[in-house]
Amino acid sequence: MRSRFDHLFVELSVRLGRLAPRYPLWLRFHEIGLDPRGLSREQTLAFCREELASFLRENGLSLPQHAARGLERAVARHNPLVPSPEDWAARTVW
Repeated sequence: MRSRFDHLFVELSVRLGRLAPRYPLWLRFHEIGLDPRGLSREQTLAFCREELASFLRENGLSLPQHAARGLERAVARHNPLVPSPEDWAARTVW
């Protein structure tokens, strides 16, 4: 199942139109005292609202306001118990 961190990374990358800086994102969660492997919905949403803009600025990136709202909606809707397409494909024998 896709973790909330992985989901955030993928959704952020899509909205940026390029790969987001994954390792710096991982480190930022540690810097603010959160374990990226065990994020709750509320923690991930709080990050999007309170930390994301400064994180992007520090990494030379920006996200239009409408894209940031879309990211929040995607994070809010994410259910880590539902297999992602990648999870499904990995279990399928071709």
